[in-house]
Amino acid sequence: MTPSLIRRRLVLHVGGFDPVGPEAAHARFVREARRFERAWTVRAEVSGAELSPDLATWTVDASGPNWVVHSELLLLRWDDVMAAQARAPALRRLGLGLLAFADFVAGGALWAYARHAWRYALFFLYPYLLLALLAGVAALIGWAGARATGSGLAGAALGACAFALLLAWAWRRLQLAHLLDDWSFARGYVRAEHPVLSPRLDRVAGALLAAAAEGRADEIVIVGHSLGAVLAVDILDRALAQAPGLGQDGPAVILVTVGSSIPKIGLHRGARRFRAALARVAEAPGLFWVEYQAVTDAMNFYKTNPVRLLLGRDTGGPAVRVVRISRMLQPAYYRRIKRNFFRVHNQFVSGNDLRAAYDYFMVVCGPVPVREQALAPEGAGARIAADGSLVPPSLSGEGAALPRTAR
Repeated sequence: MTPSLIRRRLVLHVGGFDPVGPEAAHARFVREARRFERAWTVRAEVSGAELSPDLATWTVDASGPNWVVHSELLLLRWDDVMAAQARAPALRRLGLGLLAFADFVAGGALWAYARHAWRYALFFLYPYLLLALLAGVAALIGWAGARATGSGLAGAALGACAFALLLAWAWRRLQLAHLLDDWSFARGYVRAEHPVLSPRLDRVAGALLAAAAEGRADEIVIVGHSLGAVLAVDILDRALAQAPGLGQDGPAVILVTVGSSIPKIGLHRGARRFRAALARVAEAPGLFWVEYQAVTDAMNFYKTNPVRLLLGRDTGGPAVRVVRISRMLQPAYYRRIKRNFFRVHNQFVSGNDLRAAYDYFMVVCGPVPVREQALAPEGAGARIAADGSLVPPSLSGEGAALPRTAR
């Protein structure tokens, strides 16, 4: 049974396809923790990071006037997987990205994106429409060169050079390389186990089971952001294969998916292995799962229940909460970033300026149990007073729980 006050929490953070090393991820966490302190009138002391091939680990000691929480944060490392893709020759990365496009179209994913989340369909199409635009501009330059010189060969050479220059310009400046790598990784994940990542997920699942058996925390929270939500489901499925009763005895086990890409993978007809894993996690009696979505995040599937969408049935989870990113940030700052889709997407794992129904740092190191935060209309706000002190549950008005899924 989860206590009304958390004193120790273990968090596994599974980030998305964001090629940031563990040192930079730790520095970003420390920076964003300062915003958390200001918003909630609390303290958060973050330790240095310890690195291993599988994980980066640090601790957070958060406190208010009448509470202290010690959180151990484990960051799944897969920056090396992304870096290996980025080291491949540009032509190979381009070819694999185009192959991914063909595969996701043939696998029915694009049409499903258009039906269920048209903005996500545009996100999928963006790098390929950009490539088509660059090719079209290069073709016009080549055609003009051919007319000016009277030589089709010279025009073709000029067009090829123009395309190469335009591609080099867009490769990093417009995130083209990153997005192509993202989709080529997604294609590989749909098709087969990853030779490096799959054994790592097994080891991390084992570490979670060991932590649960040792009683190292009052609750264990797995946060999956973006494509990391897919890997979080995968890790939990591997853990459940060894311990089907996970979460039924010992600490509560909570899955939190934010800005999730679960349908990105699951809507591909070839993703049978992943959909089977999703079903096992969704039906596990000892787990509680909450998914946070926002309309302004073009990279999530707004107002969709991923389990109902992919499996065609209800399993009792996840609880779907629609939140507003504009209510997490100061208005002037939100106006500056709202057209930066990547920055808006990352707000799900950043510090808030304002107290809101969803707060990443409250999930990671706050005193209120995550299940309670998920089901309370105000999130942790109903339990945290203006001075940062914890309000007893009987005084917080927490009885008005949200429905488990969005309708």
